[in-house]
Amino acid sequence: MFDRTGVKARGARLLGHLLAVLLTTGALTLAGPGTATADAASLCSGRPSKTVSFATGELRLYRSRQYVCALTVAKTPGPRRPMSVSLQPRGGRPAVDSGPFTRQAGPVTVHALNRCVRASGSVAGRNVSTGWILC
Repeated sequence: MFDRTGVKARGARLLGHLLAVLLTTGALTLAGPGTATADAASLCSGRPSKTVSFATGELRLYRSRQYVCALTVAKTPGPRRPMSVSLQPRGGRPAVDSGPFTRQAGPVTVHALNRCVRASGSVAGRNVSTGWILC
């Protein structure tokens, strides 16, 4: 005769062992969002190209062969405050991300193969802007 409770118990044990393996190997994390430190390199593809610091944060630019990516990062994460990042290729429209953020604005990416770009960023009223760069 077939015992359903034994199957359920074996399935529960197997699931428990699988969960333990995933947790110990780091393949599964039960922590919520924001508990791990997010590195900006994982947000933008390409290599770090330029970093411009200002009083309340920094503007980070990353470049691959065809694309340029930018983000503005606050020096101290905290309550929501107005932040923005803008990236414009020469002859194109700017890509903008703005609003009340706690840590960063962006990333924004533009196609910039053989083109200069202009970037700007702001955190809590303090801003920075570049001229035409990465030509």
